[in-house]
Amino acid sequence: MKFKTTAVTIFAGLLMTACDSTTDTIGSSLSKITDGINVETATFDVTSRSILADSVLARNTTGYLGEVRDPETYNYITGDFMAQFYCLENYRFPDLSDITYVDASGNAHRGVVRADSCEIRLFYNDHYGDSTRTMKLTAYEMSKPMNEDRNYYSNFDPIAKGYVRTNGIHKDKVYTLTDYNVAKNTRDTSTYTPYITIKLNDAYTDKEGKSYTNYGTYILQKFYDNASNYKNAYTFRNNVVPGFFFKHKSGLGSMAYINAAQLNVYYHYTTQVADTATVNGTTKTVYRDSVFNGVTVFWGTEEVLQSTTISNDRSTLEHLAADSSCTYLKTPAGIFTELTLPIDEITKGHEQFSILSAKLAMQRINNTTNSEYSFDVPKRVLMIPRDSLYSFFENGEMYNNRTSYVASWSSSSSATSNAYTFNNISGIVNAMAAIDTNNRSANWNKVVLIPVTLKTTSTSTSSSSSYYYYYYGSSSSSSSTVTSLSHDMSLSSTRLVKGTASDSPIKLEVIYSQFK
Repeated sequence: MKFKTTAVTIFAGLLMTACDSTTDTIGSSLSKITDGINVETATFDVTSRSILADSVLARNTTGYLGEVRDPETYNYITGDFMAQFYCLENYRFPDLSDITYVDASGNAHRGVVRADSCEIRLFYNDHYGDSTRTMKLTAYEMSKPMNEDRNYYSNFDPIAKGYVRTNGIHKDKVYTLTDYNVAKNTRDTSTYTPYITIKLNDAYTDKEGKSYTNYGTYILQKFYDNASNYKNAYTFRNNVVPGFFFKHKSGLGSMAYINAAQLNVYYHYTTQVADTATVNGTTKTVYRDSVFNGVTVFWGTEEVLQSTTISNDRSTLEHLAADSSCTYLKTPAGIFTELTLPIDEITKGHEQFSILSAKLAMQRINNTTNSEYSFDVPKRVLMIPRDSLYSFFENGEMYNNRTSYVASWSSSSSATSNAYTFNNISGIVNAMAAIDTNNRSANWNKVVLIPVTLKTTSTSTSSSSSYYYYYYGSSSSSSSTVTSLSHDMSLSSTRLVKGTASDSPIKLEVIYSQFK
């Protein structure tokens, strides 16, 4: 610990205290305030260690599919995910008398329930690795939905837990993330979103043993059996389509970030269309039956549950966590960094002081591996008490800058600090200091750094006051509000300097104040 006493002339808080409607006494007011306050600063060593994440709450809207190897640590990571599909409230297919089957000869058969085809599309807005690598997945039909009456962690295996139909759809699909079946000039457009297509056109038998020409016919028939199956998303997933589990089967080198799943059912229906006809010189409106192509789309959206299952190489992670030269932040569901804050040292001798500020910077160690596929650096890191590691996410909490904080890193900061800087964690320091000695848990003075993803919404405001408009014209601005956060499930990794009990490279800079 390094300690010194300083004379301070201006603090933001003191300025706010000194302000009033006039300015003629500001100087004398500040002098009187600062003359009555002792301000001291001290620097403390912070220790750190890596801890295995084991599993994290997989409450994300992005699914991860594939298998890759971290070029820096050689850790293998596999991503599988489950998707459910949303049904609009009280959705209706065409009337049974209008549903039409068109046979191979082109003959139309009204009132015959038979889908032309059915497919699932997995759209991805980003990916990691080599998009030309040949990969293989298996789409498993689920036997029951993963309802939102419990928490699902990243190590949840729907197959092992009995959520997959033993005799249901098990459909293999070989793919590359660069789809060469799509013309290059189409793939290169800004409006094109790549996707993996899984056809479900084989004969299908449901849980009751009833057979259908394909999975789409089954979906159609469930409506005509009982339209209340389509009352809402809950009845749809519990009575018709519980969801699908997409499991990586083989291949190495790419990971798709699935941002949307789509279940499409294609069919024909007949309806009357108006036409005109001239009979004996008189033009009349006549109606004729016409057959149309129909498609119903069920989306995997935020309204229904999506869950990712992550498999890491456990032995590799354990080896990395034991590294005494650094600590790690690795996602998904990999390694966190734990810090022990010297709370007793901070408060010793300063029982009558208030802690105004406590600044902590976590310095990165740059990746020395030269690879075009090096993992990204985690962009945002959450600091929370160690005892809140699970409850914080399960309760859907938001960081509050009192007992939980978020620090950011960007490539633009690498030339200067190259660190995650928490500018003022005095709130959590004070909260820990207030814990009675008899009520201290084993982790009472520990915090954990966790890579997270923030979800934001943007709002815009405009200024059109007569004064502003006269001089500058109309103005508008936008701001972003963080609405939720979740574990970062993308592929990211970084090393941090190792904190030690003495001469630690991790320093906690504290500012105290006391009225004289």
